[in-house]
Amino acid sequence: MTEEERNVEVVRRYLRTFVTKDLAELRAVVAEDVLIYGSGRSVCGRHFVEQAVSSPGLTVLDQEVHEVVPAGDRVTVVMAQTYRRDATGATAVQSACKIYRLAEGRIVQFWGEQDLYGLLRGLDMLPDRPIEF
Repeated sequence: MTEEERNVEVVRRYLRTFVTKDLAELRAVVAEDVLIYGSGRSVCGRHFVEQAVSSPGLTVLDQEVHEVVPAGDRVTVVMAQTYRRDATGATAVQSACKIYRLAEGRIVQFWGEQDLYGLLRGLDMLPDRPIEF
């Protein structure tokens, strides 16, 4: 198996943790001091990812990986996840594009954006009308 193939497998294992909520698996594939960029901010630490994986009241029902592009120590993923808001049963699909950098078999840095606005509207957590600025 090439390094790129191993990196793709690590990223796929990571993505599955959003469905399985397996924090031990998450710790195996994400560095403790992972750097995370997105949504207009940057943070450091695996605990941010652990919080996202185990979000109370929000369950990932399905995950579709549409495209995976390995390039050296980086892997780019285009995907969609179907979420359920447990309190109401409402479901919505959130699309995302992420770029992961790996070192020694673990994710050490990633960038990405996801459609949080669409997810919140789909889960009836925002009014179904234009936002006034």
